[in-house]
Amino acid sequence: MGAFHAYDIRGIYNKDFNQETVYKIGYFLPELLNTSKILVGRDVRESSPEIFATLCQGINDAGADVYDVGLSTTPMVYWATAKFGFDASVMITASHNPKEYNGLKVSKHDALPVGFDTGLGQLQRWTNERVVVPKPLKGQVIAYPVYEQYIEFQNEWLKPFDNLNIAMDCSNGMCNLFVKQLYGNKIHYLFDELDGTFPNHEPNPLDPENIKDLQKLVANTKADIGVIFDGDADRVMFTDENGRFISPDLMIGILGHYFLEEKGLKGKVLQDIRSSKAIAEYLVPMGGEIEMWRVGRAFAAIKLREIDGIFGGELAGHYYFRDFYYSDSALLACSLLLHIFSQFKAKGVSVSQVISKLETYSNSGEINFKLERKSDAMNAVRDHFQNTETCLKYYDFDGYRLEFEDWWFNIRPSNTEPYLRFIAEAKSPKKLTEVVEKSREIIQSFQHKNEHGNPISG
Repeated sequence: MGAFHAYDIRGIYNKDFNQETVYKIGYFLPELLNTSKILVGRDVRESSPEIFATLCQGINDAGADVYDVGLSTTPMVYWATAKFGFDASVMITASHNPKEYNGLKVSKHDALPVGFDTGLGQLQRWTNERVVVPKPLKGQVIAYPVYEQYIEFQNEWLKPFDNLNIAMDCSNGMCNLFVKQLYGNKIHYLFDELDGTFPNHEPNPLDPENIKDLQKLVANTKADIGVIFDGDADRVMFTDENGRFISPDLMIGILGHYFLEEKGLKGKVLQDIRSSKAIAEYLVPMGGEIEMWRVGRAFAAIKLREIDGIFGGELAGHYYFRDFYYSDSALLACSLLLHIFSQFKAKGVSVSQVISKLETYSNSGEINFKLERKSDAMNAVRDHFQNTETCLKYYDFDGYRLEFEDWWFNIRPSNTEPYLRFIAEAKSPKKLTEVVEKSREIIQSFQHKNEHGNPISG
């Protein structure tokens, strides 16, 4: 069983982890984070009540108290952790994964993420090696509702967007706790009931299969924009009025219209190493300064705080805000982006027209290669392009990102799987094809061959 990953604890429940693992996690968490009270929220998956009960038993047997916020989005747990001064919190969720998965996202003071290198690795060792000895003085579970205060906070970020015709796929996930109270009943909602079996589609908006219903709804209602949330509502993604999926990293650029133009803020904006070069080209004239960093909340939330960035985002659809304790909130991002597109519509500019001003590169999308010799393949791709073209910028965290005059690429190993991930952009589609084909050729030379002599690709 292996559920401990770079960013969280996650896997198929009763296969990758089970009640015994969860109990031990609960028991050792107070010691790990040096606290006697832990905030806990959970999603609506069928295994969440059992995991919650077992986690609470472990925490209580360690002599610590559980503060139970009940059903929650992941960002609500982050917000409550920082807002109410908890030194530890757990959100029980598997985010966008299928229904048989579940997991735990652990945070410490100020909602700072606890990743494998900052505590989860230690927790894994303790659950494997140490013996649990329940304390004589048990903790208790204390109801700690924060729903109304969280709605009040989210309402502060609501700006007018009455002129927009909106289609919204709630994915049967946790955003359903809040969307109707925040956005009202004029929106065309889809899958707006909480259901942890996800009967309509998996709660992963990055899979094209899962946005087909939203695309049909956009067409049928002649919507100006389509919105889709993932399972735990820490990610949000969009389509334009034609149902075309908008690459989530481009929305980092669009958010600049609120923070840098409307609010007049100047400062740093965070993007991950896979995100489009077009974002910097769009935001710098507004007064933004782009900071590049590693993929994943375990790195992004800490980095945004470190640089005191205004906001940031990732290719995967996470958006981080200084005013949200440097954490990610899909609802906050959604509210602001709807407001921005509403202002453009008032000027006669459609969503697709706004995006076309920003989408100035041809993009390969993330391509996955299954291989064990990830480091050798990465180095070979890097060396080839460094030796054949003039590299203008070079980043060597989270794999490599090399930027050239009119194109760039990032090649990075997966943190959790035997995959090498490659993404490239170029001003010309012809150049993009050349780069992708050459990179594929180099990477495949490091792959194992099947019985027909062909490389095994993921």
